[in-house]
Amino acid sequence: MNKEMQDLVAWVIKATKSAGADHCKVNLDSNRSVEISYRDRRPENIKEASTKALNIEIYANGRFSLQSTSDLRKGALQDFIANAVAATKLLAEDPLRTLPDPTYYEGRAEVDLELVDPAYKSFSPEARHEMVKSLEKACLRQGGDKVVSVTAQEQDGAQESLQMTSNGFFGYAQGTTYSVFAEMTAKDEGDRRPNGYSYAVAVARKDLPGTEAIGIEAAQRTLAMLGAKKIKTETLPVIVENQNVGRIFGGLMAAMFGRSIQQKRSFLADKKGQPVASKHLTLIDDPFIKGGLGSRLFDGDGFSAKKRTMIEAGILKEFFIDWYYSRKLGVEPTSGSAANLVIPPGPRSVKEIMKDLGRGILITGFIGGNSNPTTGDTSIGISGQLFAKGEPVQAVAEMNIADNHLKFWNKLIEVANDPFLYSSRRFPSLVFENIVVSGL
Repeated sequence: MNKEMQDLVAWVIKATKSAGADHCKVNLDSNRSVEISYRDRRPENIKEASTKALNIEIYANGRFSLQSTSDLRKGALQDFIANAVAATKLLAEDPLRTLPDPTYYEGRAEVDLELVDPAYKSFSPEARHEMVKSLEKACLRQGGDKVVSVTAQEQDGAQESLQMTSNGFFGYAQGTTYSVFAEMTAKDEGDRRPNGYSYAVAVARKDLPGTEAIGIEAAQRTLAMLGAKKIKTETLPVIVENQNVGRIFGGLMAAMFGRSIQQKRSFLADKKGQPVASKHLTLIDDPFIKGGLGSRLFDGDGFSAKKRTMIEAGILKEFFIDWYYSRKLGVEPTSGSAANLVIPPGPRSVKEIMKDLGRGILITGFIGGNSNPTTGDTSIGISGQLFAKGEPVQAVAEMNIADNHLKFWNKLIEVANDPFLYSSRRFPSLVFENIVVSGL
């Protein structure tokens, strides 16, 4: 626990109430971040930053405002708070904007989520540079004479956050993160310059895959797109690769939030308890995964974290509803944000599934696209590999799939056994049937 942060936040709570607020919530964040990238075997960017930010939610005379400052001197804060409270009292009333009922703060789990890497403090600048050099070297070697350019990057950071409310909530969280990224652009026929990338993110450095493996994968993904072209429009089974599932899933998830429902922008608003996908889709929001990138003991409202099944065998069970929108909708709140989203993996590998499917497309990238949360209509560009008898036969690009989410997710026929663990969206590859893939 950071005593200095705790004392400052307690002082801000007291000062805000003394300035005329009925209630307030104060959040103090402290972050340190480092970024190193290489290009052409030389450092391209070296950045280090330390920041602190204080956010105050002010509730005064039935009115609300959110104010932020990075000037943490008490003299400056005194003036900032007085002006912020006075400005809040000039706003329109919103009686539904209140701090949560304190009963939702109760029942917090007492568990170490292992969100801090003890080795972070000893992560030296030399080790960071060696990591990026190794990443770039592996990508260049694997790319060979097809390489136009390679960018290799490492980012890491340490975060602290302390949150307190005037009605009794107190929460403190710490964390560390590491991310590594490699991207390659290759020479192809004519003016084509396909590029591909690979990345990984983790709380602890020991949980990252080897940097050489990431560099090699970035090159392999790029080389696999050489000669990519459109094929004729066809109805095919498709497999969406694990690390790309989040992109298409985002269109379904956007309709699961209280804000969308209250503002009549959700095609799922009246679907709770009803099927919205095939029986193969189960979605769990699990905040208690040790070392999980979205793990937490409380959410932004201060609600004690709970594991929830959001979709079970295709049936929509829950929405993401924060305190404010629960009051607007007149329903019980859950949480206004997701922690770690998990789709339970199936028993078979992508390779095994491809053999059984015969002919289809393995989608390894999405381009552009849009999704309408009101109607569920979606359209997105794809790239990947056409396969036959389980083997890639042609790289494809500049193609498109269009559907409605309520139809699309009912075409899910299998879940692979390869969850992508370097994200808070721990999704495996998903297999869909009867997808119209538009090309020539």
